[in-house]
Amino acid sequence: MGLEDSALLQKYINFGEKKAGSTTMGICVGLFAAFGGILFGYDTGTISGIMAMDYVTARFPSNHQSFSSSESSLIVSILSVGTFFGSLSASFISDRLGRRLTLMISTLIIFNVGIILQTASTSIPLLCVGRVLAGLGVGLISAVIPLYQAETVPKWIRGAVVSCYQWAITLGLLLAAVVNQGTHNRNDSGSYRIPIAIQFLWALILGGGMCLLPETPRFWVSKGDNDRAKDSLRRLRKLPLDHPDLIEEYEEIKANYEYEAQYGSGSWSQVFANKNHQRKRLAMGVGIQALQQLTGINFIFYYGTNFFKGSGIKNEFLIQMATNIVNFGSTVPGILLVEIIGRRKLLLGGSAVMSISQLIVAIVGVAAGEGSTSANKCLVAFVCIFIAAFAATWGPLCWAVIAECYPLTVRQKSISLCTASNWLWNWGIAYATPYMVNSGPGNANLGSKVFFIWGGCNIIGGLFVWYLVYETKGLTLEQIDEMYEKVPKAWQSTRFIPSEHAFTQPSAAASVSSGKAEGVSEVEEASV
Repeated sequence: MGLEDSALLQKYINFGEKKAGSTTMGICVGLFAAFGGILFGYDTGTISGIMAMDYVTARFPSNHQSFSSSESSLIVSILSVGTFFGSLSASFISDRLGRRLTLMISTLIIFNVGIILQTASTSIPLLCVGRVLAGLGVGLISAVIPLYQAETVPKWIRGAVVSCYQWAITLGLLLAAVVNQGTHNRNDSGSYRIPIAIQFLWALILGGGMCLLPETPRFWVSKGDNDRAKDSLRRLRKLPLDHPDLIEEYEEIKANYEYEAQYGSGSWSQVFANKNHQRKRLAMGVGIQALQQLTGINFIFYYGTNFFKGSGIKNEFLIQMATNIVNFGSTVPGILLVEIIGRRKLLLGGSAVMSISQLIVAIVGVAAGEGSTSANKCLVAFVCIFIAAFAATWGPLCWAVIAECYPLTVRQKSISLCTASNWLWNWGIAYATPYMVNSGPGNANLGSKVFFIWGGCNIIGGLFVWYLVYETKGLTLEQIDEMYEKVPKAWQSTRFIPSEHAFTQPSAAASVSSGKAEGVSEVEEASV
């Protein structure tokens, strides 16, 4: 008996029509791919602790005492330079070689070279070169894994499985904090080399595992290789090649691709064209990834150790580890609720909780000043509430949303641009934060007042979701294309009812392309 047969789950999740075969293999493939988030999270989280280690601060900074704002900005933000270009280049590799081979190259070769250089470094220049190369690998991974998951996982659990990518990111952050806690008191190079070198293990697990997993059927359809597309479906659904349900799913994927191809071949010009409402989709994806960074989450994970220390909190390494535990644990409710409550409601609720908690942190910090024990406790408490809200909503769902919302012809290119937006803003925040928060000449000395900025950005994020993010719960990737054709407003998307075989039957395909009027009436009828 599969998960679809659970009476409890059937109360809350629309599984759709029962199909033959197994969905277990597709789910397992998507869950394994989520492991790539550990590379992302660990590489992001380890640098904060390393830069606060006594052995490192006595050797790497120019004054051999502490990192200046410029040195901190360079070391932390240089990773995002690599990830930005890595995510942009993902479409050139993934659309030619496939999602699976791209992940193998990025982990086993590019990322590992970067780790070798970082492990061998004894000064800032070589450390930065290694972080750029590791960033190239992480950028490729971050742009391809959500796509690989979305193209292999059944629709009824797709959002939850893609959200597990963010859960793996939080696990990577937590593991980095644990390892840093275990090595930061060492008075030798092992204090920073051990945390860095452990990343070889994560890369070998992901790259080696991808050697055994199938390529996505939608990639093979886009390349016109029908036999391999069917064989990929056979492995994912555990059905023989001639089974009617397998053939029906294959024909739906193929017909949808052929319908989309009418608008163009999937070139970069098509990514920015307005056919199939592509500009609206692209603006949504690029915007939501930028706003995810502007929540302020990476301020905590990049500079949290030094921020807590500067606020007068003792044992800042333990506080940083505690925030990572909250981040890891709070992602679980988001995974469980995404296919029950839906993307829009979770994102809107997350924006509200994050903005309120951050504004409280800012107000308390301004009113109480530094050195107040009660203010420090309040700061830690509401930072944890903010992290919990982010982890359950904006953390996982931004990846799920961009993985689902683009036509197959331009899917990888669109996701690459969205991920590049994430990393561009990641770089900007990582570079600017020391100048914004630190005291001294040339710095803004905002301290906890920086949370006024993050709180305001979260209010903007809530408005953005209301006006631009469509509800995709329970829809196949092909039905999402139909929804964008028929539903003109994002807040009407919760009432959308998909057509049966919208792209395989000529009459249905004609209705999809007939314009907005029919789609609006269908949504209105569904709401009666």
